[in-house]
Amino acid sequence: MKIRLFAVTAMLGALAGAAQAAEPRHFSFGYDQPRTTGFGIAGDTFSAKLVDLSKGTLMIDQFPGAQLGQEPQMLQKMRTGDIDFMISSTANAATLSPESGVMSLHYIFRNEDHLAKSLADPKVVAAMKQMFDETVQGGHVLGLATLGLRYLYGKKEIHKLDDMKGLKIRVQATATEDTIFPAYGAQTVHMPFGSVYTSLQTGVVDMAENGINVYQANKHYEVAPVMSLTEHEANNSVIWVSDKVWASLTPEQKTWVQAAADEVSSKQPALALALEHKSQTALTKLGVKFVTDVDKSGLIKIALPIQDSSAKALGPNAVKILGLIRDVK
Repeated sequence: MKIRLFAVTAMLGALAGAAQAAEPRHFSFGYDQPRTTGFGIAGDTFSAKLVDLSKGTLMIDQFPGAQLGQEPQMLQKMRTGDIDFMISSTANAATLSPESGVMSLHYIFRNEDHLAKSLADPKVVAAMKQMFDETVQGGHVLGLATLGLRYLYGKKEIHKLDDMKGLKIRVQATATEDTIFPAYGAQTVHMPFGSVYTSLQTGVVDMAENGINVYQANKHYEVAPVMSLTEHEANNSVIWVSDKVWASLTPEQKTWVQAAADEVSSKQPALALALEHKSQTALTKLGVKFVTDVDKSGLIKIALPIQDSSAKALGPNAVKILGLIRDVK
């Protein structure tokens, strides 16, 4: 009887151990935009692929809409291991790795198709990852994503270069922005993204710039009903994992996580661009004015010479990435 009781106890213990071993591991995944934006597409794509590859043993809990803080705060939390995964713009990533500002250079992407192909290009992705690995401690970049191109919006229509003279424009806090916008004759203003709506409403800034879906999702059209399709810059992002999490993964788990990020880089850009077009259609029906006949020639004439000088000032990784993007056909 004692032997049988021991066997039953051992079997129950083994079953309990197996059940405990099968418990999925959950990870936080933060971003500062609503889930209805391209960031949500990235989060959903990453999560679905990781769950599939890990057979449900690695799970992603998404925290959209700046629930874990604005991007600068999340970047610090990620580096200390308080956030597992996150998305940040390449512009905000420049606070950790200044060379990341190369992705904020104006008119380096010829159109939406060139943008999508560039972010999926293995050489571009590898160069970006190498840049961050060399310059950032506490976090590891897994892949790239985008929200499309960026445009100017406010109460004024922008048809040509001269229309920007003297305007106060909220921009992302990168050295590249502070170089190029003054070259257009505008004045740059830095502020957290969460302050943009009120600043447009009160006239602290004349204009802001972002993608169409972000503009819609955050209801900036309510206080800035005119968007001019300048296509001056791309809304690029990177997917981060904290070094704390990365070090805790087995080699096999690392391959799953990287494959999930690769899935985002290959599929998310096209889906995010489709979302941009859908948002433009919806906002047009609401009465938002889209200026589609912007003469970009004056802007491009100023921007092109600044691309090389800015990249050189940022560093060798920036020069390499700029060249790779130009080479994408």
